[in-house]
Amino acid sequence: MDGPVTFWLDFWNILTLRSGYNATLVILGTSSLGMASGVVGTFAVLRRRALMADALGHATLPGVVGGFLLSLIFGATGPEILPLLIGGACSGLLGIWLVQFLVRHPRIREDAAIGLVLSTFFGLGIVLLSVVQTTVSTQTAGLDSYIYGQASTMTKLDVLTLASLSLLVVLTSILLRNPFGQVCFDADFAATTGWPVDRIDLLMMGLVAGVCVIGIPAVGLMLVVALLIVPCAAARLWSTRLIDVLMISGLFGGISGWFGAALSSSLPNLPTGPIIVLVAGFIFGFSLIFAPRRGILSSQWDSYCRNQRIAEDHALEHFIDHDDSVANDGLSALFSVRGWSVRKINRLMRRLRAKDFVQCSSSVWSLTPSGRSRGLTIQRNHRLWTQYLTSHADIAANHVDWSVDQVEHVLSDDLVAQLEDQLRLGSEP
Repeated sequence: MDGPVTFWLDFWNILTLRSGYNATLVILGTSSLGMASGVVGTFAVLRRRALMADALGHATLPGVVGGFLLSLIFGATGPEILPLLIGGACSGLLGIWLVQFLVRHPRIREDAAIGLVLSTFFGLGIVLLSVVQTTVSTQTAGLDSYIYGQASTMTKLDVLTLASLSLLVVLTSILLRNPFGQVCFDADFAATTGWPVDRIDLLMMGLVAGVCVIGIPAVGLMLVVALLIVPCAAARLWSTRLIDVLMISGLFGGISGWFGAALSSSLPNLPTGPIIVLVAGFIFGFSLIFAPRRGILSSQWDSYCRNQRIAEDHALEHFIDHDDSVANDGLSALFSVRGWSVRKINRLMRRLRAKDFVQCSSSVWSLTPSGRSRGLTIQRNHRLWTQYLTSHADIAANHVDWSVDQVEHVLSDDLVAQLEDQLRLGSEP
């Protein structure tokens, strides 16, 4: 009993920044990284460059090792964050340029170009890392952490650098969200309106490269791509407006970094980077299930309500076709064409009665005035849409039943009036 209680107390203290200087540094650093990754990753996902982000993460490895070698030349005694970040940024930007060059000049497909750059740069990085570890093994302590991430080793300077660069990336993304958004949604239209699409695209991917580089100390270059993609994927389940998605994605990224670092500090044997990514994955899973409108539960509920409404409309149509009333023992025969069970029919009649569409007197079901009005409306929409499809869409009369059955229940009054006018005048919409 003491074990779980102690764990949760420690976790709460770490989460609320009351568990020591080092844990606070790690949480602040990873949460700022997560926020920046969520914001910038939104544009990468909307631009359909998620795979490019993965290539960038791998392309930074040669630069990280190269930056380490240069720092040794200038007198460093081990890995230092600034030279490694600069080297990784240069290598990542070179990878972006190579991908764009291969796509435009030899006309290689983008996915093939990304795969080529990803594999080549990562292979080069692994070779350089092996050479460095063999030749200067006494000074490479901690270099592996930049591949897999080791947030617990970050110093105050590392966190300040990480937070400052993250803030710069977030501010740049928010200030340029309009041109970024236009290029993401319709690059051709943005070009015709005068936006320098190539430069905007390069700047956008430069920000992605920047996040990949600054995320190396916390989660490593292998997993930083997850922080670019997962928060945005979760945010898009909650909203479709760009500014809302940016804010939600940044929030989810920050929460992932905050909670992931706190969990990792509470469980010292588990690495920080993978825990952060798992927290982001949990947020995505929660969003996938519970998000309004686009979540699984919401979609299933909307589908259920729609099917119930369609069944009610069909029942009212059948009543209209049978002189508005039917005996209780004739309900099964009335709805036999639908193949409904007795249990479903009973539930359906209870719902119609609760909505004051039908009434039952002396074991005879009949339509109320509101039920008859609704049934006549559905029947009119059915005939109107059938006539439109056969008259203007060149669809055979025996092929329109399914389409009519789906559409007749959702035609608005304005659309019905428009269709009636067009059919009367013999014109198309």
